[in-house]
Amino acid sequence: MIDLTTSYLGMNLKNPLVVSASPLCEEVDNIRRMEDAGAAAVVLHSLFEEQITLESHELNHHLSHSAESYAEALSYFPDMMNYNLGPEGYLEHIRRVKEAVDIPVIGSLNGVSTGGWITYAKKIEEAGADALELNIYFIPTDPEMTGADVEQMYVDLVRDVTSSVALPVAVKIGPYFSAMANMARRLDRAGAGALVLFNRFYQPDFDLEELEVVPDLDLSRSYELRLRLRWVAILYGRIKADMAVTGGVHTAEDVLKAMMAGARVAMMTSALLIHGIEHLARVRADILQWMEEHEYESIRQMQGSMSQRSVADPAAFERANYMKVLSSYPLHRR
Repeated sequence: MIDLTTSYLGMNLKNPLVVSASPLCEEVDNIRRMEDAGAAAVVLHSLFEEQITLESHELNHHLSHSAESYAEALSYFPDMMNYNLGPEGYLEHIRRVKEAVDIPVIGSLNGVSTGGWITYAKKIEEAGADALELNIYFIPTDPEMTGADVEQMYVDLVRDVTSSVALPVAVKIGPYFSAMANMARRLDRAGAGALVLFNRFYQPDFDLEELEVVPDLDLSRSYELRLRLRWVAILYGRIKADMAVTGGVHTAEDVLKAMMAGARVAMMTSALLIHGIEHLARVRADILQWMEEHEYESIRQMQGSMSQRSVADPAAFERANYMKVLSSYPLHRR
């Protein structure tokens, strides 16, 4: 019998299919359906740093003060006390989900500074979450902020949170570090139990008629998986932290590629928004069919099988592939 089990953040999972944070996770009934469809774990929608700050009235004061000079300032923020249930509602949601399902439930904090994170990390732990994901979403726009400053901010945040809770902590980051391998190792040493690769930075558009900046959300596609595969394959065996792939996971083939690169789990949301929650069952069935046809006995058997662990010099390997790709492009002459 084919064994789909894997481990992630110290948890034994029935398969590598994990639902990543999204509005789908705001409804307990949806999470029940995810479990029934085959999800091995779920990451709840994020509690935002701004919500925590607003609860202490700091952001409220800041926004009110700004609004005296700039009437449009308030429009940049949603109703943060009600957005995603609010801080206390979020904790109650964790309790309700834990009562409703048997799969692991991972809480999520989204922000860039320690602030109230440590307090709420502890509260999320007390509410019964099985693990915590830190979703660090930060674009350094200050010209005076150096790359070293940004990296240290990440490391300090991870170290502060992981030293404050007993929960295993995953860190969701973007790919835009000048030395990604070194950054991964630093986060690993700071206490991260897993790295989630990668966050997707959403890019707004301009409305030329209204002359406004318009939020714009494009769902992921499978082609985006390649960047994740590349870095998971490079990092596999070089850090202790588990790795999760998120962004571009839509099909059984995507999941299998993530496993072969060295990931422990593959996370999906866009595929579920496009095809429905039941898509999880189809992906799981397709994984089993592929493994049977190719005579794989377990997920663990394939994990890391196509990583760069056996390559003495991954940088030289990358350059060799780069040159190979460029030279392989067909030029058709008239």
